[in-house]
Amino acid sequence: MYCQTIVLGAGIVGVSTALHLQARGRQVILIDRDTPGSGTSHGNAGLIERSSVIPYAFPRSVGALLRYGLNRQPDVRYSLLHLPKAAPWLLRYWRQSAPSRLAAAAADMLPLVQRCVEEHDALIEAAGLTAVVQAKGWIEVYRDPALFAQAKAEVKGLARYGLRYEILEREQLQAREQRLGNDVIGGIHWLDPKTVSNPGGLTRGYAALFVKRGGQFIQGDARSLRQVDGHWQVDSQRGPISADEVVACLGPQSAELYAPLGYRFPLGIKRGYHMHYATLDDAQLQHSICDTQGGYVLAPMARGVRLTTGIEFAASDAPGNEIQLNRCETLARQLFPALGERLDDTPWLGRRPCMPDMRPVIGPASRHKGLWFNFGHAHHGLTLGPVCGRLLAELVTGEAPFTDPAPYSAARFD
Repeated sequence: MYCQTIVLGAGIVGVSTALHLQARGRQVILIDRDTPGSGTSHGNAGLIERSSVIPYAFPRSVGALLRYGLNRQPDVRYSLLHLPKAAPWLLRYWRQSAPSRLAAAAADMLPLVQRCVEEHDALIEAAGLTAVVQAKGWIEVYRDPALFAQAKAEVKGLARYGLRYEILEREQLQAREQRLGNDVIGGIHWLDPKTVSNPGGLTRGYAALFVKRGGQFIQGDARSLRQVDGHWQVDSQRGPISADEVVACLGPQSAELYAPLGYRFPLGIKRGYHMHYATLDDAQLQHSICDTQGGYVLAPMARGVRLTTGIEFAASDAPGNEIQLNRCETLARQLFPALGERLDDTPWLGRRPCMPDMRPVIGPASRHKGLWFNFGHAHHGLTLGPVCGRLLAELVTGEAPFTDPAPYSAARFD
């Protein structure tokens, strides 16, 4: 079987890339070993995060480093066995998080973040998925007066980004979310982002749109990628598939493809968990809520209230555990006392693909003609999938890109 372009990976980034290539006239086959939207794209907090104009940085203050060093915080934990292996990547991440470098990363990411909602909106409407997307924004809440005061001061520094938000004092917050605990003193309601009540369903809906428009989704193994007679070839359930070009959108599994080809990208993995809960007395959570001190998100989802944890540094293939989830759940039951019983048998474990300079890899491979990369979107794969799919498709087809792709070039690691 032959096509013009193979897209490897049917998460939100891969599906979006396939749709944008298809819209530009490419004959595309989308390949994944699993069903679309079943990986990291399934398990996130469901935020299309227009307000995250500053990338998630490594903490720089001595106090924060000491707290995290004790490994007792709910938002970040690490495996002692994995720490020696992760240390070089963490050091590189720490260096890139210096104020001047963080500001440069924010500037480089801004063109992508600015367009994230409108690029999603176009696909949401075309796929008929408006029922799973809400334009309510999300609320970050505070229990510590000093931290709340600091947040109110810092938010003023974001004025140049044109973000819409409301500062909510205790009474205003309680009016907006009536079932929050009494220890919550206020919050910031970010109004530009959208929330998704079924992230995996959104990705599957985009994949269905791709098929409806004439594309093919075939299960296959990206690790079988090879060059044969000047073409790229991948094994699938329908036999070998060949193409002139291939786009790798494999998220946390990207190293399984690029490493055998001789590339050494500094890809790190931040693990995270989620669990769904019932609510007591049919209580409703009206908005997605981020507990800034706990580093977790509570979000109303189709299955119930989803608690999504922060970061765990552990071997990607290490067994999951409930240490971080249990810490966050204890805090969440104080924040939202109506949180009821668990609905999942075991916690879901996901893996976020992260680059230490806080920029994804988008563009051509430096040593293989016809090979393209689109991975490393860290905490914002759902947010950036469509906009990065557009940028990659513009580069592949020779269309003028909507923004300078240089900051995301794979060649920056050569």
